[in-house]
Amino acid sequence: MENQLVWKEEFNIGVDVIDREHQRLFAIINKLFALGEEERKGRKACEEGIKYFYEHAMKHFADEEKYMESIHYENLKVHRRIHRGFRDDTLPALEDELREADYSSEAVEHFLAVCAGWLIGHTLTEDMAIVGEKMSQWEDLLPQAELEAMKKVITKLLYQMFQLKSQVISEAYGGEKFGNGIYYRLVYGREQDEKKWEIILVFEEKILVNTVGKLMGIKSDKLNAMLINAARYTASQFVFHVMEHFPSVRSYEMQEENLLTYEEFQRVFEKKPQVSLLFNTDEGYFSYCVIAPHLLENGIGTPLGVDNEVSEIEKYLVKRGKKGPKVLVVDDSMTIREGIRRLLEEDYEVATVQSGVAAIRAITLDKPDLVLLDYEMPVCDGRHVLEMLRSEKEFADVPVIFLTSMGNPENVKKVLALKPDGYLLKYLKPTEIRNRIDTFFESRKNK
Repeated sequence: MENQLVWKEEFNIGVDVIDREHQRLFAIINKLFALGEEERKGRKACEEGIKYFYEHAMKHFADEEKYMESIHYENLKVHRRIHRGFRDDTLPALEDELREADYSSEAVEHFLAVCAGWLIGHTLTEDMAIVGEKMSQWEDLLPQAELEAMKKVITKLLYQMFQLKSQVISEAYGGEKFGNGIYYRLVYGREQDEKKWEIILVFEEKILVNTVGKLMGIKSDKLNAMLINAARYTASQFVFHVMEHFPSVRSYEMQEENLLTYEEFQRVFEKKPQVSLLFNTDEGYFSYCVIAPHLLENGIGTPLGVDNEVSEIEKYLVKRGKKGPKVLVVDDSMTIREGIRRLLEEDYEVATVQSGVAAIRAITLDKPDLVLLDYEMPVCDGRHVLEMLRSEKEFADVPVIFLTSMGNPENVKKVLALKPDGYLLKYLKPTEIRNRIDTFFESRKNK
């Protein structure tokens, strides 16, 4: 099935110069998507197409910033920073990957998937915010000068402490899951006030195994309690050295630390982060997130201390080890998402997102074993998501079961015409939904 970014009327923000360039960028990506596999192998064609996309993206950024200046848009600095991050960090990283892979089909597809996801997400969030349609998630980011300093410090420390060469690929990491992650949260504060710095480090498991694990002589490629403890103390020293470079927080002391599941991490990440950096390293992805200053909510993980760290780490490893197949739930209804998560979380590794755009990003970062996909989402609906997946070689085999509330024969026929791996009616009893998902995985075991 040919992958196409479908331009819809809802994407228009009502500013002609911006809307025209959005449509042009959609068309350029679609033209690259439409290249056959043999054509994609032709480096010249890909180079020209990607260069054309880059030139128009830069023109779009300039036109958009000029318009924002003309209307005295209050979030111009933040918007400009996001443009700069995509231009100076994300695109160069993708272009390096293309050159190193000699424009292989996989590298080109990765380039297109990232650019498509970024374009859709930016159009529907930051660009809509220009005309007051939506609130930008990144309005409270750390000032750029401080953020640049923090990026340099983190990049240097990653090399000094972990021998990892790294590159910032996003200044606006959205909390998507990547690989088998370790989520380590530290809370810093002072006695004289209630302000807190909440810092979350996200490591792909293989980073810790291949850095701290190797230094300790651990031969296993899996986490154990010894490695978790060593990584904890190394990571806390890492954060201490980062904060040491910023006088405003030198007087803060660590008050709490937790190891979080991905679901607990998602709850924390619902707060707006002031820093949300995503790095690509020699060994995988790493993220450094800061939420500050905010009062903490109760019930986020169990605080670790001398009296309980052994038992809590054992519990954490058992909890992680129990996870079964990875299921991504995509639905714009929080009630549906949370209901299915609670229904499955005991035996499955469940991640949830609320839009088609977020689904594409989540699937790109961490390929699931099954996607439960809402058919009737606004803007980028289930059909668009399925078309994009089926057109990408890496994700073409990801099973997709539609979630739908349309139970009449005509609508069911419409859903099945897209050739998903099945469909579930949202009004079924929870036990029926659970049984059907269990049956789906059992049937795959027997193939």
